[in-house]
Amino acid sequence: HYQSGLQMLRQLEFAIFDLKLHGEYNSNTTNYLQLLNQVRQEISVLQPPEYNRFANSFGHIFAGGYAAGYYSYKWAEVLACDVFSRFDGKSGSELSALGKQFCQTILSQGSLRPMMENFKTLMGREPQIEALIKYSGMN
Repeated sequence: HYQSGLQMLRQLEFAIFDLKLHGEYNSNTTNYLQLLNQVRQEISVLQPPEYNRFANSFGHIFAGGYAAGYYSYKWAEVLACDVFSRFDGKSGSELSALGKQFCQTILSQGSLRPMMENFKTLMGREPQIEALIKYSGMN
């Protein structure tokens, strides 16, 4: 879990930059590098050097099909860790029953209904971030 907090912040930096760039960015008033630097001022612990042009090669959000969707990497981790937390420490018949419930409510449903409905059916609540924090070693 070495530097997991910095890794988390870096991914959040990318996601927030992506959302702002594709949601509220105005090229007439702000340079995209200025936007990235604003995000970094809010999020980053370690500031990159001024000559850094990371955004110029951030292919995920410009050519990789993730425009305004980079956050989905971290969101998937939130959901996966939260669901895993239900399985953590279970064994025997309890684990088997939970596995069947997971198959019935998540895997077999696919996109028959919104995934958030499937998640809430399995978990009995909205997603929570605590499991991600725990499994990332930041608790």
